[in-house]
Amino acid sequence: MIVAGEPSGDAHAAALVNALKAKQSQIECFGATGPLMRAAGVETVVNSDELAIMGILEVAQAFPKFLAAFRKLKAAAIQRSPDAVVLVDWPEFNLRLATSLHRRGLKVIYYISPQLWAWRPRRIDYIKRDVDLLLSILPFEAEWYKSRGVEHVEFVGHPLAGEVRPRIGRTEFSQQHNLDPQKPIVSFLPGSRRKELERILPPMADAIRKLRTAHPEIQPVIVVAPSRTIEETREILLSLNSITMVQGQTREALAASDAAAITSGTATLEGALLETPMVVVYKESAVNWHTLGRLITVPHYGLVNLVAGTKIATELMQNELTGERLAGELIQLLDAKTNLASREELRRVASKLGEPGASERAAGIILQFLKTRI
Repeated sequence: MIVAGEPSGDAHAAALVNALKAKQSQIECFGATGPLMRAAGVETVVNSDELAIMGILEVAQAFPKFLAAFRKLKAAAIQRSPDAVVLVDWPEFNLRLATSLHRRGLKVIYYISPQLWAWRPRRIDYIKRDVDLLLSILPFEAEWYKSRGVEHVEFVGHPLAGEVRPRIGRTEFSQQHNLDPQKPIVSFLPGSRRKELERILPPMADAIRKLRTAHPEIQPVIVVAPSRTIEETREILLSLNSITMVQGQTREALAASDAAAITSGTATLEGALLETPMVVVYKESAVNWHTLGRLITVPHYGLVNLVAGTKIATELMQNELTGERLAGELIQLLDAKTNLASREELRRVASKLGEPGASERAAGIILQFLKTRI
């Protein structure tokens, strides 16, 4: 059984399933699936598309959905007794599922280890008790876990390492979207959740207006996540006219960009791998920020800065995220000297994410683990 609940987890889980099947074609998988997992042949017990929810109030409102999904997955696991349960990220749900299924004697493998080093580290007790094999994708995670008594942890490298490549170059991308490749291109990635669009896109739109006024040569591009639609994005943009919007070309847009504003998350690592100078942004509801924000124990929010071990990309969080601040930071990144220095720092970050083939390494470790346990 394999369980993922968010778009990034769906992508990593699908890559893992494909790698497992390449090594052992008769493997059958079922579980909580997104579109990429279904395309990889995972049988759907729970459709996780509508469960990618963050925030205290939002999760509370959707609690009946989560409870129904939990019960369906638990029942399917008990009935079908899989050789292993592979849980992918999504810790608030998956750690509870790990506890329930491990008690019933099922082997639990956690791929993309929970970021306990960032917040609520006491949950490590669940990892020690309920997880048989922990696979980490960030370079500092395995040592963090081992230093706290978790011995069954392996660093496999980041699944994006060596995999993030644009299919077309800047010239062709510009031709496709009526852009001038000789003028600056700035991409805006407002996130993959509806609430992120509602909170982050308005200050991004304000920044675009300010950039157009001060530097009309700058060409903004809004990158719409696969889980959102161009129509709902336009609804939120309201009065912002004649804006280039792309979907299904995130990496192409980032690679073609001179700078980008990226919603905090996995996309910042994609930007790092493409060496795109960036500003990391995020905005939550006031309730979530003041409640959950106090639990965060790391000095940076953006993954790109956490992997670097220092702040190499400006972070504009919550009330700091205004159109004026964002426009100012992006203009700074367009300075030739600053831009070059940023790209060099991002290159160093990319080198820390491990060698290509993380999904294949994870698949090999899982199969070896099962061979010794079955």
